[in-house]
Amino acid sequence: MKIKNIFILVAVFFSVHCTAAQTITVNKVEGEKEQLAFNILQLVLAKSSPDVIIKQIDQNYNETRLTEEIQANNIDVMWAGASSERDEKLLAIRIPIFKGLMGHRLFIIRSGDQAKFSQIKNLSQLRALKAGQATFWGDTQVIKQANLPIVTTIKYNNLFPMLEGGRYDYFPRGVLEPWEEVAQHTQLNLAVEKDLMLIYPFALYFYVSRDNQPLYNQIYQGFISAIDDGSFDSLFFNHPLIKDTLAKANLGQRTILRIDNPYMHPDTPYENKKFWLDINQL
Repeated sequence: MKIKNIFILVAVFFSVHCTAAQTITVNKVEGEKEQLAFNILQLVLAKSSPDVIIKQIDQNYNETRLTEEIQANNIDVMWAGASSERDEKLLAIRIPIFKGLMGHRLFIIRSGDQAKFSQIKNLSQLRALKAGQATFWGDTQVIKQANLPIVTTIKYNNLFPMLEGGRYDYFPRGVLEPWEEVAQHTQLNLAVEKDLMLIYPFALYFYVSRDNQPLYNQIYQGFISAIDDGSFDSLFFNHPLIKDTLAKANLGQRTILRIDNPYMHPDTPYENKKFWLDINQL
């Protein structure tokens, strides 16, 4: 009888242990940038919640759909650029996933236009040209408020043929993005611009439901631990995407054009230097 009771207790223990494992759902990961964000989420949750299981859904949703799914508690975490609209709907973990690097913008241009851009030394000269952006991106308003002429389209994929076709002159992309995108559109006459960098405050954050304060705490605390013990910087700077990008972007030699971002949340942690990339230290 005692042996039977012991087996029952052991069975109950393992049953509880197995059901206690926490599963976190995220968007389907596509592309190197998404994979890096996913790897960072794995790292920070491993710091605070080693038993957590992160599961990708079967589809890749756009940011609008992801926001809706998180509000409905169908998906647990997303990563996206900071925006006032999203901040009203979801909880942002205000530690920039890519150290603010997404606010460092390089341009995709037509292959024959490099000489035109090499002559630009200030924002006034850049205003003679038109930027291209997706209509609902968070940073589209940032570029508009700087009085930089802009052409928009609802569909991201339209921007590449529109650029080649002369509808606009340059496509501002986060430092991590332009080479992969040009490589994906080899049928078009496009190139990464070599001499300029547009900089404004911008962050990619992890977002969770406003109903999920415990998950917010797990991600925030794990992120702080990963920053403090150096494992975040080790993952970030040794990731092939970051190493390759910093090697070819030549950030320190570019003409820097700065604009403001009045749409960043008042709680943006600018004062914490460990959260942000300093290109002067590269």
